[in-house]
Amino acid sequence: MILARAEQVTRRYGDVIALDGVDLAVRAGEVVGLLGPNGAGKSTLINLLVGLRKPSAGRVELFGGDPRDAASRRALGVTPQETGLPGTLRVGEVVDFVAAHFPDPVPRAELLDRFDLADQVRRQTGGLSGGQRRRLAVALAFVGRPRLVVLDEPTTGLDVAARHTLWEAVRAFHAEGGTVLLSSHYLEEVEALAQRVVVIGRGRVLADDTVDAVRGMVGVRRVSLTADQLPELPGVVSATRTDGRTHLLTTDADQLVRDLVAAGVAFRDLEVRPTSLEEAFLAITEGDPTPSTATATA
Repeated sequence: MILARAEQVTRRYGDVIALDGVDLAVRAGEVVGLLGPNGAGKSTLINLLVGLRKPSAGRVELFGGDPRDAASRRALGVTPQETGLPGTLRVGEVVDFVAAHFPDPVPRAELLDRFDLADQVRRQTGGLSGGQRRRLAVALAFVGRPRLVVLDEPTTGLDVAARHTLWEAVRAFHAEGGTVLLSSHYLEEVEALAQRVVVIGRGRVLADDTVDAVRGMVGVRRVSLTADQLPELPGVVSATRTDGRTHLLTTDADQLVRDLVAAGVAFRDLEVRPTSLEEAFLAITEGDPTPSTATATA
C-alpha cells in the first residue's frame, strides 16, 4: 500500500526550479532515506508531501487524498527541519497540548521515556538545550500514533548518544509496523535506518534503490592496505592516507591487487570492501550530467 506519492511533480519559485518531474512512492512498512546536497529539493519535496506547499505541476497524494486536506493528515507525524516551541510552557504541557489533538495518543510518560526526556517533564522548553529541544520536536511527531512519520534532518544538533537514542525510537516505531520518510545530511544515519535510498540532485531523482544497490551503482570498491610507498596504478579513482593506511577507490579491486603484486609492492593488512553510502552519494551527485537552469534552497 502506498501511503505517500509524488507523480511528475514540478515546483517553481519564480524562475527557480526546485523540483523537476519528480516521482516518489512511500509504501507502508518502509523506512526511506532521502539524500541530496543542499539545494537539491529535499525539503521542498517534503513540504509538498505534507501539504505545506502545492506543486506547480504534477500530483501529490497522502493516504490517497490531497495533503492539504486536514483529513488526509490525521495519520501523519512530522518534524520539520526547523521548529519553534513556546519557551514558557513546560515539556509535559507541550506534549499534553499536542496529544489533545489525537483520539488515542501515546501516554506522556511513555513518549518522554522513549526519547530520554522523562527527567525534563517539568522544565520550560526555553530552558532546554538545543539537543533536548530537537529531541522533543521529534518526539511530538510520534505522539498521535501515526502510520507515517516524516523527519526532516531529525538529529541536527544532537550528540552521538542522543542520536542513537533517536535511532532506537525510530527502529521501535518501524518494528511495530510504522513507516518513515527520513531526510538527513548524516549518511551514516540513512545507512543505519533505511532499507531504501532516494538520491535527489538538481531537483531530480538520481537514484532510488536499496542501500547496497546505490553503493553498487558507482561500480567502485575501497581497497585499504598498509604500504610504505605506492606507484601510480591504473583504475584508481582516488587515494587517501589516514593513520598510516592507504585507502584506494578502484573500479576493479582484483586487478588492483594483481597490479600491486606485479609491481613488487610490499604491503600488508589488505582489506577490500564495498564503497560507503557517502562515497556512492558523492559519485552520483557530482557525476550528474543533467543541466539545470536554476537551483533553489531546499
